[in-house]
Amino acid sequence: MKHPIKPTIMILGSHHLAGWDGDDIDDMREPKRQRELQQLADQLAQFQPTKIAVEVDHLDPNLQEEYNAYLKDEFQLERHEVHQVGFRLAKMMGHPKVYCVDYFRSPEENPIFQHDPDDDLTDYSKFAKTHGQEHLLYLPTTEEKTAQDENSTTGIEPEYEPIIDMYIRLNQPERIHSGHQKYLRSARIGLGDQYPGANWMGYFWYPRNLKTYVNLTRITESDDERILLIIGAAHTFLIQQFFQDAGDYIVESPLKYLKPTETH
Repeated sequence: MKHPIKPTIMILGSHHLAGWDGDDIDDMREPKRQRELQQLADQLAQFQPTKIAVEVDHLDPNLQEEYNAYLKDEFQLERHEVHQVGFRLAKMMGHPKVYCVDYFRSPEENPIFQHDPDDDLTDYSKFAKTHGQEHLLYLPTTEEKTAQDENSTTGIEPEYEPIIDMYIRLNQPERIHSGHQKYLRSARIGLGDQYPGANWMGYFWYPRNLKTYVNLTRITESDDERILLIIGAAHTFLIQQFFQDAGDYIVESPLKYLKPTETH
């Protein structure tokens, strides 16, 4: 019995390479990092993506113009992963377009917040800090915290991590799950009839990831599509779960294609 042909999705969880959201990372435009990023692109190309999707709002008016200029060698890539990984790989694969699939709106722009039953009480960080619930905030893992403490105490610079090794670490199933667990912990922030953590999760985080999933299905045009999504690692668990639960796609891990950097 033949299995039905399904489109394939691969989600590459990423740090924000430009340092957004406090990700501590050096300049991706340095020659050594550029060589590593090219090695990363070479490995990801083995997936043979038919489309590359990125964490940019689906109504963004500028990204395609930037990519068009990059194809003509008239655009200098910025530090972030949309350019350094997405644009680089799309050009290698001969793609005419890079797809924006995120759904990102500020509270002022997002109509969902207008229906918040708790009067837009979504500032869970402020609530946690003023009500002794900081322990529920999204915090580094025990290993990350230990390494940060040791480095700050000794004054030693963090150990250099090659780009591919970083992506292998970020996309381990245990790392993906632990990141999601930290978000769920934040949902518990609140007291009595106040639910700022759950409000933020329910009115922003879950809808944003669900709409990103829907946008990915909207750019799928055939059963033989192979779509690569490059997105902040914290999003990986939910979007991957949506695809797995729906059952309409084959979900592949980037770990199948990423090989650790050899050290000499």
